Amino acid sequence: MATKVVIGAQWGEEGKGKIIDILAQQSEVVVRSQGGNNAGHTVEADGKQYKLHLVPSGILNPETLNIIGNGVVVDPGVLLEELDMLKSQGVVTDNLKIDLRAHIIMPYHLVLDGLMEQARGKGDIGTTKKGIGPCYMDKAERIGIRLCDLLDPALFEEKARENTEYKNKLITKVFGGEALSADSFIKEYLGYADRLRPYAADTTPLLYDAVKAGKKVLFEGAQGTLLDLDLGTYPYVTSSHPISGGVCVGTGIGPTLIDECVGVMKAYTTRVGKGPFPTELEDETGEKIRQIGNEFGATTGRPRRCGWFDAVIGRFGVRTSGLTGIALNKLDTLTGLGDLKICTGYKKGDEIVTDFPASLTELAKCEPIYETLPGWDEDITGVRSFSELPATVKNYVKRIEELCGAKVIMVGVGPNREQNILR
Repeated sequence: MATKVVIGAQWGEEGKGKIIDILAQQSEVVVRSQGGNNAGHTVEADGKQYKLHLVPSGILNPETLNIIGNGVVVDPGVLLEELDMLKSQGVVTDNLKIDLRAHIIMPYHLVLDGLMEQARGKGDIGTTKKGIGPCYMDKAERIGIRLCDLLDPALFEEKARENTEYKNKLITKVFGGEALSADSFIKEYLGYADRLRPYAADTTPLLYDAVKAGKKVLFEGAQGTLLDLDLGTYPYVTSSHPISGGVCVGTGIGPTLIDECVGVMKAYTTRVGKGPFPTELEDETGEKIRQIGNEFGATTGRPRRCGWFDAVIGRFGVRTSGLTGIALNKLDTLTGLGDLKICTGYKKGDEIVTDFPASLTELAKCEPIYETLPGWDEDITGVRSFSELPATVKNYVKRIEELCGAKVIMVGVGPNREQNILR
């Protein structure tokens, strides 16, 4: 491994944190490229569980440089809480750098996120209401406040007052909310600036120099392929680009500097929020998967919708990110469920659909075409080599490889770091 990207290849929450934590043990630099604290990676190591939302998963390795890239939107209060939590558990955080170009989530972003979602009524998109979307909106509107602005007290105050005055018109006149006072948060944010100053850096040359020096660099994705702003199940998507292409924009690294791209998938499919979900199981089997797999959001605690593995989505992830390998998680969750199903394509009327549709209206018309494979009852959580897995498990993995068009290079048989089989 020289430069490797790890992304979610389904709807997010595929267990990327564990895979990244494992690979970070071999990495000298770990970089987060997009999203904000709407993401959540749960990492279990040395008997402890860490829920990370902004800090890269490589933070558990004190020898690893961790970078929050320019494409991430940062809530400074949340980030500092996370750093304090890590320090209280004995984790060294001096090895973190935040890019000066990263945009800052402001109080008016959180207010507007809630008001806009409320105004959508039944058409709400299931946002986490953490200000992520409105912050990216300001970025595109070119009125955003970046970390470099926050570190300049006079400039920050000027921008904060201007933006608050503008946002108050939206809050009060469009949405009927209560106006914000810039005085209520400016001092607090300048306090955040003082604490974040030691972490601030222009990370693009740091990263480029590390790559050119042949260091092992790991790029950490948040969310998942089907939440991509351009390619996902729009409008039920995030506000950034969780595919491999987003890594380049979100860190300032060109595509020719990336060697490998690993897509993390579950051995089944889950999603949070609204929108069509062809393989969803709204029955006892779906509830079993949810309970056994602890399928509740790391950020929101919301129960995840669960369904059979969807190879149409798998192929889409392989194609859109150029995956060189798949990390297949949570095979152990399927133990004891009896026969297992894999969706090989969709049926839409008399038409067979093998590529994931762009239109949600078309997706809603699609019914899964299933292939049934024998399940297994054996406890696989203690297995540490692929050859020792039951034949039924190996056949299930190999069929996913065939249908998705990429090799499964890592197999997860439990939540812990050591419960991962390398192939």
